[in-house]
Amino acid sequence: MLGPRYFYVIIGGGLAGLQLARQLSRDVFFKGKKIAIIDSDFSMPVKTWCFWEKGKGKWDDLLTNSWNKGKFISSEENLDLQLSPYTYKMIKAKDYHQQLQDEIEESGDIEFITDEIQKIDPVTMKARGQKKSYGATHFFDSRVDPSYLESKKHTTIFQHFKGWEVETEIPVFTPESFTMMDYRIKYPDATAFTYILPFTEKKALVEYTFFSPFLTEDKVYDEMLQQYFEKILKTKNFKIRSTETGVIPMTDFPFDKANTEQITKIGTGGGWVKPSTGYSFKNTEKRIAKIIENIKSGKRPGENLINNKFRKYDAIFLDVLAQNNQKGEEIFTKFYTKNSPQDIFRYLDEETSVSEDLKIMLSLYSFDFVASFFRKTF
Repeated sequence: MLGPRYFYVIIGGGLAGLQLARQLSRDVFFKGKKIAIIDSDFSMPVKTWCFWEKGKGKWDDLLTNSWNKGKFISSEENLDLQLSPYTYKMIKAKDYHQQLQDEIEESGDIEFITDEIQKIDPVTMKARGQKKSYGATHFFDSRVDPSYLESKKHTTIFQHFKGWEVETEIPVFTPESFTMMDYRIKYPDATAFTYILPFTEKKALVEYTFFSPFLTEDKVYDEMLQQYFEKILKTKNFKIRSTETGVIPMTDFPFDKANTEQITKIGTGGGWVKPSTGYSFKNTEKRIAKIIENIKSGKRPGENLINNKFRKYDAIFLDVLAQNNQKGEEIFTKFYTKNSPQDIFRYLDEETSVSEDLKIMLSLYSFDFVASFFRKTF
């Protein structure tokens, strides 16, 4: 069955799809253009997004918490990270989804459609769903091309984790300082660490996280988290208020190469997850701003969304972790002990110069990085 025709169709109502729809609805340039956002499920997800930025930001009214201090802990180091002028910020996805969905609906400019898109035909300019087909002059597509998993030319590892939001009987957390990485509870031959977002002395989100080529069973995360509470926090008395899990691809696969005159890949499906960290929130904000700028300038929406210089850096880093996954603690210890948090954040935000990049690369220098450089360059 044929459906209506739209100016833009956004496939996927997640982080990227909702934010793109919101920005389109706010901009007078797009007034009068019929737009739809299509997803099979618009329910509120249970997940957390974190990011760093300087000063006040556009999402501050949605923050669950924020921190000006952090920690990095390994077998040999216990670093206090003074983040100023940056702040590390946390948003719960359900709050983000609720506010953006409400705002988009109130604008009256964008239609929400519950359907599952199976295929986009670039010739007829129709997206075929299970219920209908939808025509458009341009599609923004967040679906992930699964062929990245089979690519021999590119490297993929996974950030996978389970978090417990807990309340303890005794004070065990330091609410003014989050823990970026704590390597004291180890999983054999893997890069794995504990990540803590504290809210009070008795309440926190505690996650056990892997950066690894493999996935694992749910019980493994539970065992690691239990060990952390018993061996590190020295308590067995706590209540789990909620849990969250996730699997995020960390890959140098060029998802953006699928961008055309008719289709722009967005979100994870567009390669917007930072390959070396798994962070995506601020990348989404920047790339949506670039899409809007491109459209207004008469360019293809998907033009120049990815910085190729940093993609190469990320590819080398991913290759090192994939080939030497047991060395993650050593690599990240060098990263945090030999560079300031401010330099690290600027580098990860892709705002550094070549000379600054070189300084960070030299801090990580080892034969493993040299070998990966040649594997990824030649």
